[in-house]
Amino acid sequence: MIRLLQSLFCLVAVSTSVSGNDLSSGNVTIRAIAGDSEIVITTTDRMAGAIHSLTWNGKEFIDSHDHGRQLQSAANFDVGSQFTAETFNPTEAGSRRDGAGQQSTSRLLHLLVTKNSLQTTSQMAFWLRPGETSSGHPAKNTALLSDHLLTKRVTIGYRDLPNVIQYNVTFSVPIGEAHTYAQFEAVTGYMPAEFSQFWKYNATTKELEALTDGPGEQAWPVVLATETGAYAMGIYSPDQPSSGYVNAGYGRFRFVPQKVTKWNSVFRIRDPNGVASGEYSFSNFVIVGSKRTVLQSLNSLHPEQ
Repeated sequence: MIRLLQSLFCLVAVSTSVSGNDLSSGNVTIRAIAGDSEIVITTTDRMAGAIHSLTWNGKEFIDSHDHGRQLQSAANFDVGSQFTAETFNPTEAGSRRDGAGQQSTSRLLHLLVTKNSLQTTSQMAFWLRPGETSSGHPAKNTALLSDHLLTKRVTIGYRDLPNVIQYNVTFSVPIGEAHTYAQFEAVTGYMPAEFSQFWKYNATTKELEALTDGPGEQAWPVVLATETGAYAMGIYSPDQPSSGYVNAGYGRFRFVPQKVTKWNSVFRIRDPNGVASGEYSFSNFVIVGSKRTVLQSLNSLHPEQ
């Protein structure tokens, strides 16, 4: 379910420090016990507060290479014309041109942190710079930095499920833009290539079933795991699916040359009368652990429809 809120998020100064974290730079770490280890999440100034690293039991789950391969959020819009991917694409961590560099075109505006949770608000850069193209399609944006804001609230642990990460996001769509189609990538995770096994969660059988490479979306929560199943990450949202898109929502992708795999949770709005400005919020759960633990957590979470 998509919730359109009526008031814009009020930005305030960076505040609330926890020992060892530098809120002024965006370099913060949160952690919590999950089984025999800790889940440790790190954001960086390089990514404008997007999540650069997530580890559990000594394993890195995120392939943070350029400014697209993080645990992060993004949006795509049609600007009232034929929709083409990435051509009007506010992205939390930064732009394509930022590459593997140490700077982000996105701006971190607000950051709060406790021991096991964080909250950020960022002004998202467009993925393409004016004049650049994606798959032969020119950028529709005329600036480097969008007027789109992204607020995320991330908490390690949910009820009695220590390996579940609450990942709630709010996209603020500004006034003055004309769109009839909006695509919100509420959260995506780019993972090292060793997370090579793709699975989907069958809520009827309460089991994981093998999932083809696709690429693309389908209707079932997705799990990416190592070959042995010792490490896995899953995504589930009680807000799925979007109205009119019941066969989509959860994507999986394998990029062989880049040696990376990816999952995402995607929501869409299509309105010929125009996508309203305002705030669009989505609730997600990112699940970390062994393949068996991820399945157990999905079985616990899925009734929360």
